[in-house]
Amino acid sequence: MAAIFGELITLIEPDKRLGNAEALQAQLPYSKDWFGVPANLYIVGTMNTADRSVEALDTALRRRFSFEEMLPNPALIREHGISNGMIESIYLEEILTVINDRIEALIDRDHTIGHSYFLTVNSENDLRLVFKDKIVPLLQEYFFGDFGKIGLVLGSEFVEKVPEVTRFAVIDGYEDIAYLQKERFRLKPINDEFPIIKALSLLLGKTDQQG
Repeated sequence: MAAIFGELITLIEPDKRLGNAEALQAQLPYSKDWFGVPANLYIVGTMNTADRSVEALDTALRRRFSFEEMLPNPALIREHGISNGMIESIYLEEILTVINDRIEALIDRDHTIGHSYFLTVNSENDLRLVFKDKIVPLLQEYFFGDFGKIGLVLGSEFVEKVPEVTRFAVIDGYEDIAYLQKERFRLKPINDEFPIIKALSLLLGKTDQQG
């Protein structure tokens, strides 16, 4: 990124902008015109700290910007969401809060998911699709296919234990290999029949909801 900005890294400093005492200009390589940054220009950028591609941000660029953390705000789902933050008996604000609390406990705060996933949810089917197409795939990436941890975040209705026991080949020295077996889980398919309301009720620790 620093290579792309080039001399602009210096020109965007407040005291190097046009009209200031220490204003600087750079000559453009093709037109040979002189270029300076106006004092009233604001540069606003966003970055997702969970993306591995932005972990190493150039120090020269970083120190020329102020960084403001923008955490997920579940309250905005109720204030600005199409459904006012409620589908059937499920409060979407509460769903996001619980999911992010579990993600933070298992990974870190940088991997918590944003409130925008739920702003356009307006029906039970919308809610089902958000988990199928967005939240579950994101968690698969976070946990590298460890479906057991996905179950810890989303609850038992989203994953199931693999019942089959693998039969290994016989080899000397490994007569007792039961200890090598580990519990395996798989994702349940989120289709049109998936009981999303029941699943989210279990996610919240409520067991009196019907599918």
